[in-house]
Amino acid sequence: MSRFRSLLLPAALTLGVGGVLAAPVAAAEPTAAAECDTTSTPYTYVVLYHPRTPQAVVDAELAAKCGERVAYYPEIGVAVASSRNADFADRIGVYRAYSGSREVAHPDTAAAVARAQARAEVETEETVDVVSTADLSAQQWDMHMIHAPEAHAINEGSPSVTVGVLDSGIEPTHPALVDSLDPETSVGCNTGAPDTRPEAWASTNIDHGTHVAGTISGKDTERGFTGVAPGVRIASVKVVNDEGYIYPEAAVCGFMWAAEHRFEVTNNSYYVDPGMFYCPSQPGDAAAYEAVRRAVAYSQKRGVLNVAAAGNSDFDLADPPADDPNRQHPVNSGCAILPKGLDGVVTVSSVGYEATKSSFSNYGLREVDVAAPGGDRDQLPPGATSGCILSTVFNGQYGTKCGTSMAAPHAAGVAALIASKRPQLPPQAISALLRAKADNMPCPDDDRCTGPAAYNSFYGHGLVNALAAVK
Repeated sequence: MSRFRSLLLPAALTLGVGGVLAAPVAAAEPTAAAECDTTSTPYTYVVLYHPRTPQAVVDAELAAKCGERVAYYPEIGVAVASSRNADFADRIGVYRAYSGSREVAHPDTAAAVARAQARAEVETEETVDVVSTADLSAQQWDMHMIHAPEAHAINEGSPSVTVGVLDSGIEPTHPALVDSLDPETSVGCNTGAPDTRPEAWASTNIDHGTHVAGTISGKDTERGFTGVAPGVRIASVKVVNDEGYIYPEAAVCGFMWAAEHRFEVTNNSYYVDPGMFYCPSQPGDAAAYEAVRRAVAYSQKRGVLNVAAAGNSDFDLADPPADDPNRQHPVNSGCAILPKGLDGVVTVSSVGYEATKSSFSNYGLREVDVAAPGGDRDQLPPGATSGCILSTVFNGQYGTKCGTSMAAPHAAGVAALIASKRPQLPPQAISALLRAKADNMPCPDDDRCTGPAAYNSFYGHGLVNALAAVK
């Protein structure tokens, strides 16, 4: 399981009875309208409150400090606010408010260079090629690796189980997805507030979410394509914007939506931007970390198992780089990549066709829970030109992508099969079975891999097994 990390509340936050974050007293109205900027570009922030703080108190403070409520989640005490004021976070308190979009728009020079370099992680998961073969089943080596075809002979998954795909949206007309996609529980979350209009949750210019969705529950009998759990439902929860970013407020909205609709599983093939690491003892980071942590924890209490990709930077998650590669700030073991670094989230590393760690996959003892096929361009199946994962892409087509983003949905699909076979299991029990049913994998000849076959830093508890999950 992911390492336990307790939130260290900085002295700047007021503590109430029992040591919990106290609700701020509603501030007075601004003395003059001129105090608030009315012309600059507005940015969106997450703002922390004590859970169950009345919305009127939230609205009053935000207005007094030149902000406006976009959404409020009273169950966890997290507001999403918009403000044009450059000093809005300072007015609220830098340990209570944070804007990822503002940081992206106004980076320092070092951070801007680092962020450009970090986009290579996204490029890893671009479509390698579009496949036109009439029968696709022979190219689904990943499904054979985890024994999905054998599992389908026993249980394809239940339509009463829903997997929330927190991603860039899903193409609703794709022939492999049209039967499993549930429009009624799909939502757009990019503003931080749920938007159920189809145009808010459908994919636009990024097919990443469509590819992930196909791996989980796609089925196209005409083309011979089948996902891990073709009998379950999927919901598009669009949290990645058209620039490829997912900000803290979108993640909060997504997890709260999953909780409200009691999805059995969510798949999270991303890290919260501008990331990569968020440190709960640092200003700004503290608010983002805690907002997402609360939303994840709340979803888990409502019965949701959250599965996340380990990341494509080929580093040890248990020993993070000296500086965040995206934002050039010091990190330590108390910092986390969100959401994968939070307690209870199942973190998935990637293997290629040869069933060894993908060259790009992150790893880490007590950080990685299980492994799954994510492909590797250097591990080619016989006669193939791509070692990546085949799944659904734009315009009703099929294409290959490599990445831990492709590994995580295999694990999410297996978790959905477990939930289908054993209804009403809490997420902790599904997670335990996912690990217990995995095939142990010994370390390769690589000094970075530590631990026995039953549990090591490259593969966690082993390779997910769909057949074992339904037996």
